[in-house]
Amino acid sequence: MGDEMLFMISLGITVLGLVISYGVGKRRGAASGLRGVSLSLIPLAAALTGVTEFIADLVLSPARWVGVALAGLAVLLYLVSGVMLSRRGPGGALEGGGRTARGEQGAGRPRRAVERSAGPAADPEMAEIEEILRRRGIT
Repeated sequence: MGDEMLFMISLGITVLGLVISYGVGKRRGAASGLRGVSLSLIPLAAALTGVTEFIADLVLSPARWVGVALAGLAVLLYLVSGVMLSRRGPGGALEGGGRTARGEQGAGRPRRAVERSAGPAADPEMAEIEEILRRRGIT
């Protein structure tokens, strides 16, 4: 599509959105009208910055779709590697009961038991919070 055609389509969508935003502003108030105006200006801004031409070329080009798929795969692999790294302990071994290279069970970081207070808290506010948590089954 030519630049002029994309500009005219974007301008038409913007004008239509502004008219609808005026009606919404009259009915629901200035905040809703301003929100509509801000969303209505996006197509015209996209046309003037060249984003619409990029999107139009993207939709019509299989080679660009392959590029988008590869970018998505790269992001997915990056996120998966982050999850995998967060499950490792500081020494590189898996946390918890995972087996290590020598086959030992749980050779990673030693687990510590959660310390619980034996009696009521010294602070009355903390005692109240503990009581609320006990009533709701959160220990």
